Amino acid sequence: MDDLDQVLGGVGQRLRALRRRREVTLAKLAEATGISESTLSRLESGERQPTLKLLLPLARAHGVPLDELVGAPPTGDPRVHIRPVRRHGMTFMPLSRRPGGAHAFKLIIPGSLHGAEPDPQTHEGYEWLYVLEGRLRLVLGDQDLVLTPGEAAEFDTHVPHWLGTAADAAVELLILFGPQGERTHLRARTR
Repeated sequence: MDDLDQVLGGVGQRLRALRRRREVTLAKLAEATGISESTLSRLESGERQPTLKLLLPLARAHGVPLDELVGAPPTGDPRVHIRPVRRHGMTFMPLSRRPGGAHAFKLIIPGSLHGAEPDPQTHEGYEWLYVLEGRLRLVLGDQDLVLTPGEAAEFDTHVPHWLGTAADAAVELLILFGPQGERTHLRARTR
């Protein structure tokens, strides 16, 4: 078996292990990627050869680099190469790339978003955040809170929540997000 066959032969096992570690069903993964459940099952069992067209949406859905899915050899460089992502005017900087478990992000909400109308959302997981700079407005269920530097909050993300600025200046915070979270106590003043 040559190197290519070895790499491709291990993709299915890595995909199954990653999906199970994240506690995601084939149905949910199919919904997230647009790849049929039967194709996903055949990929995981090794009955279907992986292609770039299949692996890219899977890497995106799992939040991992493509290298991790194909088992590329480590480069020996421990630095985190941050690639900021902009969503809804905010900048997310991933600080970790570990599949499953907690994910760490630095989030910057610009002051230009101050006064935005809250639009609470829900999703899977648990979140812990810590304000580094600025004043964060956290709408959590029926609570409207303001957190300042050094304050932290934790919550189940099934509770409708929204993050914004409580002033005209930018807010910088660290976020740990995952299926479970380290528990800390909410320390915030109500607005």
